[in-house]
Amino acid sequence: MQLSFLIHNGYAIGGTVRTTYNLAAQLAEHHDVEVVSVFRHRDTPALTPDPRIRVRHLVDLRTDSLGSDRAHPLLKRPAADFPRAEVRYARYSALTDERINAYLAGVTSDVVIGTRPGLNVHLARRTRPGPVRIGQEHLTLSAHDQELRGELEAAYPLLDGFTTTTEADARAYRAGMDLPGVPVWSMANPVPAPALPPVAGDSKWVVAAGRLAGVKRYDLLVRAFARVRAERPDWRLRIYGSGKQENKLRRLIHELGLYNHVFLMGPAHPIEAEWVKGSIAAVTSSLESFGMTIVEAMRCGLPVVSSDAPHGPAEIIDDGVNGRLVPVDAGPETFAAGLLQLINDDGLRARMSAAALRSSARYDPAVIAERYESLFTSLRAARGPRPAGLLRGAVHRGRARLLGSVLAPRAAAKKGRPE
Repeated sequence: MQLSFLIHNGYAIGGTVRTTYNLAAQLAEHHDVEVVSVFRHRDTPALTPDPRIRVRHLVDLRTDSLGSDRAHPLLKRPAADFPRAEVRYARYSALTDERINAYLAGVTSDVVIGTRPGLNVHLARRTRPGPVRIGQEHLTLSAHDQELRGELEAAYPLLDGFTTTTEADARAYRAGMDLPGVPVWSMANPVPAPALPPVAGDSKWVVAAGRLAGVKRYDLLVRAFARVRAERPDWRLRIYGSGKQENKLRRLIHELGLYNHVFLMGPAHPIEAEWVKGSIAAVTSSLESFGMTIVEAMRCGLPVVSSDAPHGPAEIIDDGVNGRLVPVDAGPETFAAGLLQLINDDGLRARMSAAALRSSARYDPAVIAERYESLFTSLRAARGPRPAGLLRGAVHRGRARLLGSVLAPRAAAKKGRPE
């Protein structure tokens, strides 16, 4: 099969980019795969894709490129097709509308996969008749406001299939969105096995990794580690990542006198070489749409102490077996207790480490790609011969236009209504 992924910016660093390249690389074992990036801002992708994957762009934002679109007049005109309520709307334009729609009108692939809500809307409404259209959700339904949900509910019935990263979010979509005839599948993100031996488990380091953003709640982790230090001053914490919370966290570390125990390490790529230096991984997020860092750490053999945040951690961690789940509303004392349980029991830590390695194998790209191949096959079979597919596409388009005409005024009225 010919497979195409449509992504916001395949030249940047991010969880969706990494996940897309991981899945595309595995699918390239048996299929012809391309990744189409709406934007290109640098010469080479920050995350190196498998050489079997074709990567191309639609809008060139490089300043020194002969084909740069930075001066294109349509770049300054607002997008009409990309949903206004989508968080990335300001980055899209009349030029992206034109380029995305032209690509989808001429795409020759058997399956086209969108990777964010706004691109899924383009995919649903603008793909030529023929290819199977699949939308992916890399966040959660709860992350989208009512206005965006209305726009998605108007367009998504045109899709042939839809995937979420957790079963909890799949249930939310099935219950909360009217998507007649569109199957919603839970598809975990693929995480390759590291090219390094697993952790030895004898170091006295706790490791955390991710954006230094409020949702990650590293301030909670730092405060929890102050309590760990009081009992086990021989243990230390490394936090990898960058972000707006960095200065705030540095001040907190100094206020608590933890400058010899808690270290902000900056970003690291690949992160696996840093995971294996630790013995425990820590995740304090208030929300995890999947939990990529949890799986990455477990694939390196680290048991994970994580907040039981919606939606991913509880689907990855078997509490007391391959890690610990701490109530998401718990304070530093409770999180510290979870860490100390593993710190103070070498045997328990070793058993959880082995269990983490075993259980995380279900996220191997080969396993996830096989599930996607089953989805592709079932959706293509459900469409039947191409003429029937063309007819159904026309019916779907009419239904989506009707839904859009009904929902758009309703959403606009709701937006203008006082709270």
